[in-house]
Amino acid sequence: MQRIYGLSQRRACGLIGMDVSSYRYRSRRADDGPLRERLRTLAGLRRRFGYRRLGWLLERDGVKVNLKKVYRLYREEGLAVKRRRGRRRAIGTRAPIVVPQALNQRWSLDFMSDQLANGRRFRLLNVIDDFNSECLATVPDFCLSGLRVIRELDAIMAWRGKPAVIVSDNGAELTSNAVLRWAANHRIEWHYIAPGKPMQNAFVESFNGRLRDECLNEHVFDTLTDARRIRRSLAHRLQYGKAARSVGQVASGGGRRYAQTRRATGRDAALDPGASRPAPSHHQRVQRRNRLKLLM
Repeated sequence: MQRIYGLSQRRACGLIGMDVSSYRYRSRRADDGPLRERLRTLAGLRRRFGYRRLGWLLERDGVKVNLKKVYRLYREEGLAVKRRRGRRRAIGTRAPIVVPQALNQRWSLDFMSDQLANGRRFRLLNVIDDFNSECLATVPDFCLSGLRVIRELDAIMAWRGKPAVIVSDNGAELTSNAVLRWAANHRIEWHYIAPGKPMQNAFVESFNGRLRDECLNEHVFDTLTDARRIRRSLAHRLQYGKAARSVGQVASGGGRRYAQTRRATGRDAALDPGASRPAPSHHQRVQRRNRLKLLM
């Protein structure tokens, strides 16, 4: 209107109902280019994190920014987490698992589930040192939250030492803000495997298979205390056998003790046709009877 009709700026703003200060306003907002770039980088590393967790990661890196601003940039950059539908596909580049070369280089975490004789379900948290497949903890309980995982890791670190890397899946307990904050405070790298790819956490998955085959599928637990007692002895035996085979010490003391334990419990009878399997104890007969009752 100023150019066509030769009106003044104030007259033109009055005709269209616009305040002169609004027309003359110039944004004083700082350049958000570096912040946007860092936000895109973090979103690429943590594909399933929303703007709240990304904002916490920015704060951990020393970037003080309002959460509402993070949300605005998050929306403008199109970083909203999309719900996955249909077939799962591989994410990122594929690479072989690096085998650790010393203790406490990498720990693996995973959950298992089972049920008591009355049908009530419980979960187990397994912690493995990938170097020698040593079972650091097997914790059964009805509820295992992120805070409970932190307490168990603190208890292990009190006598074992701090790991350099911890590998786990993308469970809700292990991706909580409490776990992320704990890992940052202790300067521990927490690596999440790709969703739907349990083979990327192969060490603890192997232990889970042996624990289920030799403990969970062979016993009926009446109470959680019973599960804690039996799993402690079974996990110790699995740990001795796997650790001895993994470092080539089958002929050492630990390997001999493990072999003697297998012979004493009759687990090598299938490999020796001439060996006679010992008669089942009263406790074993009661467990078999309970399993038959559950199947009927």
